[in-house]
Amino acid sequence: MSNITDVSSSNKTRSTVSPFSLDFGASPASSRRWIRGALAASVGALALFTALPAFADGNCADKPTPIYGLGGSATKPLLGKIAAALAAANPPRTIVYQAPGACLGINGLISGTPITGTATYWDTTGAEQTCKLPDTGQAIDFANMGNSAASCPGVGTLPEGIGDFLGAVNAYTLIVPKASSQLSISAEAAYFAFGFGQTGLAQPWVDETQLFRRDANSAAQLFISIATGVPAEKFKGIDTKSNGGTITAVAQATKPEAALGLVSGEVADANRASVRILAYQHKGQRCGYLPDSTATSFDKRNVRNGQYYLWAPLHFFAKVDAQKKIVNPDVASFIGLFTGEVDPPAGVDLLAIESKAGNVPKCAMNVWRETDLGEVRSYKPEKPCGCYFESVTTGTNSCTACTDNAACPQSAPVCRYGFCEAR
Repeated sequence: MSNITDVSSSNKTRSTVSPFSLDFGASPASSRRWIRGALAASVGALALFTALPAFADGNCADKPTPIYGLGGSATKPLLGKIAAALAAANPPRTIVYQAPGACLGINGLISGTPITGTATYWDTTGAEQTCKLPDTGQAIDFANMGNSAASCPGVGTLPEGIGDFLGAVNAYTLIVPKASSQLSISAEAAYFAFGFGQTGLAQPWVDETQLFRRDANSAAQLFISIATGVPAEKFKGIDTKSNGGTITAVAQATKPEAALGLVSGEVADANRASVRILAYQHKGQRCGYLPDSTATSFDKRNVRNGQYYLWAPLHFFAKVDAQKKIVNPDVASFIGLFTGEVDPPAGVDLLAIESKAGNVPKCAMNVWRETDLGEVRSYKPEKPCGCYFESVTTGTNSCTACTDNAACPQSAPVCRYGFCEAR
């Protein structure tokens, strides 16, 4: 749907910096063209993806059924939880992952660039461990990132033999320290802050030593670029190298009122004790919205209903055959968990894992979009799970509990995941 109805006042916040009247020239398509041009040289110069040295717990190849991935750091919290469940399953599987940046993942898969050095894997408790990759390099089985391939340099449309598979939805956020008094930000204010820094006059975000960004390979930076019109390679501020680095930099900022960072929503959620998520007001909106209905909730109501603008589904990429089926059966089983095509191992509640990680399963969404930050339309999932999602993230909902359809009212006649749904 092209127009989204305002929610109650508790769900929205007036931006602290008044919107300016300007034309960004920043449609998603034009922003992607800026991004591709800027990144092509840097990606093309990379002949081998190599992790920094770290203490390695043996060889990655010796882990049970290793599946190798490359991509962004935004999805690591969710990957870690799923990987822990797979490590504990019978038979066990090991997810081995490097996170140099979102677009480096898909470009690495397309080019066949091997990874070397060390990589992350997760044990049965969900703890991150490190293992050693072969000196000659290891081919990757999948790429993972928050944005589509179209937003990355040198890709445009995916080549034959590579498939794109959608997972749960993730929000992207602008954050400040807890000590900051700021509660919201407009697209225009973010444009002047990250686009011009000191000369942008977007008070209080004018000190470039207190602006914390990523590089142009980061999904978080790509989305803020598309939303605001600031070319991804021209962001002012300090490169924090990772989502975790942004959290640390913002939380420990020497000038809290001047500090501003961008980060994946699930990472921001996990660090609410030290940073504050700002309500975001996009162009054409009359107020700013948080991802959630309040600053203390985790219901993602404004993402699910479309008021919060900065969200997108996760993308998994893998080699496919002529029928668009994933070639590697282990990779197909892994990615199928995220798409819903594969049942999780016994005792693994995948919807709960995704929901608790700060993501929104597609079955809990009421809106959808087809491209990165594209037009929002109404969406009715075939097998809705909104009631269950709310029960997991808030501990309560207004739905009727059930064990079968007989317990459900006419208005919500189908029992799904323990609650009565409309379909």
